Amino acid sequence: MDTSINTSQIEVEYNVEESAQIATPWQLMRWKFMNHRLAVLGLVVILCLYLVAAFCEFVAPYDPSYRTGHPLVRPNWPKLVTDGGFKLKAVTYGLTGSRDPVTFQRVYVADTSKEYAVRLFVRGSSYQLFGLIPSDLHLFGSPDGGPVYLMGTDRLGRDVFSRVVYGARISLSIGLIGVLISLMLGILLGGVSGYFGGIVDTIIQRTIEIIRSFPTIPLWMTLSAALPPNWSPILVYFGITIILSLVGWTGLARVVRGRVLSLRNEDYVMAARLSGARELRVIGKHLTPSFLSHIIASTTLAIPGMILAETSLSFLGIGLKPPVVSWGVLLQDAQNVQAVALAPWLMLPGLLVVVSVLAFNFVGDGLRDAADPFSTTG
Repeated sequence: MDTSINTSQIEVEYNVEESAQIATPWQLMRWKFMNHRLAVLGLVVILCLYLVAAFCEFVAPYDPSYRTGHPLVRPNWPKLVTDGGFKLKAVTYGLTGSRDPVTFQRVYVADTSKEYAVRLFVRGSSYQLFGLIPSDLHLFGSPDGGPVYLMGTDRLGRDVFSRVVYGARISLSIGLIGVLISLMLGILLGGVSGYFGGIVDTIIQRTIEIIRSFPTIPLWMTLSAALPPNWSPILVYFGITIILSLVGWTGLARVVRGRVLSLRNEDYVMAARLSGARELRVIGKHLTPSFLSHIIASTTLAIPGMILAETSLSFLGIGLKPPVVSWGVLLQDAQNVQAVALAPWLMLPGLLVVVSVLAFNFVGDGLRDAADPFSTTG
């Protein structure tokens, strides 16, 4: 019996080693990434965030500009109760507002005499999904108009959860679009710098050093102030994205330059040159794919920086401005200590920033380890 067990174990180990020997580099990278548990968890969180951002009109129970008439209500989650047949159902209660005679703060008390059912897939305010498909179906809500404030309301009575969901589309898309522009600039300028060398390399590297020598926030403020004040919110959005991209390409360009310097004299590169391939084709078709996994890892780690940059600019009032809804714009309501002390739930958009940044960092670490042939993950 022991001999059969040992034989089966040897066969399994042999099959694993044989499959590893015939696996492509991308398969090996995927296997190593799947063994990185935090990276997989981060990827799930990122996919959920972008899914919510894509269908924000459906997920949010209220329009982001809708005023409920209940300003500064604490988070009010539906409660599970049983009816006469011992059937669980989710309900929310009406709210009765009054003024605290000591602090003059408005407080709300649940009115149990007014009970509202909370259900999934209810009809509510109308919207156009992706700007094309008219609908009024929402993921959850109260069909009778009961208060459902998962993250409370702001000082104007707008539902914070709905605004956070809508803000995810702006903040997360800026990270993707900004990094894509930075990626193109970094690969192009970094590849040209490392491949040609000489005066071209000197000019590009000195430009990178000048850009990186400026303090980040003052540079953002200066470039943001250059945007015309009469621009529409859409133009401001693209303007902020381009500004962040123009500042954020330098790190990736240096990584690409270093990789190109180490590979430009390899045999396959010399063969491409001798076959008559153009210089940009050699960089794009022969050099860049050889370290594409490192570029993917660097890009993933750069997205959180873009999200934080947009949040910082909008929080300081020099980025996106209302009526545009982003996480940075929402955090403007929590700029003073008094607002945080009276309504700490206004800081919840910052929690989403932290979660998304951590998730991207976990995924970036997992991709970096998976792309490194000498790393071990378990």
